[in-house]
Amino acid sequence: MNELGWIDRALVAARPQAVAALLRYFRDLDLAEEAFQDACLRALGAWPANGPPRDPAAWLILVGRNSGIDGMRRRGRTEPLPPDEVLSDLDDAEAALADRLDGGRYRDDILRLLFVCCHPDLPATQQVALALRIVCGLSVRQIARAFLVGDSAMEQRITRAKARIAAAGVPFEAPGAPERAERLAAVAAMIYLVFNEGYSATGAEVAGRAPLCDEAIRLGRLLLRLFPAEPEIMGLTALMLLQHARAAARFDADGAIILLEDQDRSRWSGPAINEGLALLDKALRHRRRGPYQVQAAIAALHARAERAQDTDWTQIERLYAALEALQPSPIVTLNRAVALAKVDGPAAALALVEPLEPALSGYFHFFGLKGWLLDRLGRPAEARAAFGRAIGLANSAAEAAHIRQHLDRLDGAEGPAA
Repeated sequence: MNELGWIDRALVAARPQAVAALLRYFRDLDLAEEAFQDACLRALGAWPANGPPRDPAAWLILVGRNSGIDGMRRRGRTEPLPPDEVLSDLDDAEAALADRLDGGRYRDDILRLLFVCCHPDLPATQQVALALRIVCGLSVRQIARAFLVGDSAMEQRITRAKARIAAAGVPFEAPGAPERAERLAAVAAMIYLVFNEGYSATGAEVAGRAPLCDEAIRLGRLLLRLFPAEPEIMGLTALMLLQHARAAARFDADGAIILLEDQDRSRWSGPAINEGLALLDKALRHRRRGPYQVQAAIAALHARAERAQDTDWTQIERLYAALEALQPSPIVTLNRAVALAKVDGPAAALALVEPLEPALSGYFHFFGLKGWLLDRLGRPAEARAAFGRAIGLANSAAEAAHIRQHLDRLDGAEGPAA
């Protein structure tokens, strides 16, 4: 990363709070985004010479607010600015609540905005896509990848969501308790997608996108303060903690991927694992099983295994089967196939995987797993073809390099992968 890489990291980390505050101020999605982008451009001009401000988010909010007001004046010189009760953050009815939630003066505009974006007037897919774009600043391509759809389709989905909110006059205010409960599932899904976008980063992307994992976990904890008896939110937060606990061991010094079974488990975060396990145990005592709790239980089995060979793959396969029943998905079945290969061998796993190809024809991990299974079955020509498809679908240089190792080994005829 170049010497100014700290600016990019600061902008990424500050974006959720800054955009949320600007949207609360302007009550306009496009204007808030434009104001934040203009503030970022000004930061790129000012920060290299002056150094980082004490509070980058506050700097961006102030500069973005002034920029947005100037833009409004330029676009309508003959029209007065809206009255203070519309264009103001002085009358914040939820400030006291947010202060209690965060234990300080910080008013959590981010969580408020998540519930606003997950308005019931929008279809669920538009709710999540809009929140990922507006709150977290993910690119259309990143969001499309999370949903396994094309870039143009996702662009249209986000545009329709913005237009629908504008046409419906959706208020940018925090919903009441009943509305929060109705929107909870969509908010939880959005938070987990934000986490996954940070968790899936590789190579040079890791430093810039790692704050997304921390932000998602922070929001999960905040949701728990609002819904302390909801086991699925406990499960979601536990899942993120248990997965993020492995962060320090997932890549080598050169940024290459280290597979779970090869990771140095002494580098896993003990405090994060302990917090996640405690949350999961608390959730399971409610006896209301849900998808996040099942996924957290799978992550817990990995976390509890002191060595890779101690992993209880039989129980993991059963948990994935339970997750399939709760939340049918080709991705869930693909993950189940990994566990099935450990329990019943590669032939059984390949039989489970092959019917998924039409649904996952553009998915890197499908062809990576298929190639690995074919390799294990002693079918090198078919394995090469699958690995070749995987390289073409790799989302990063690290993913491509990992597959290249398999191809190089096949070309060297060194035998099947371990």
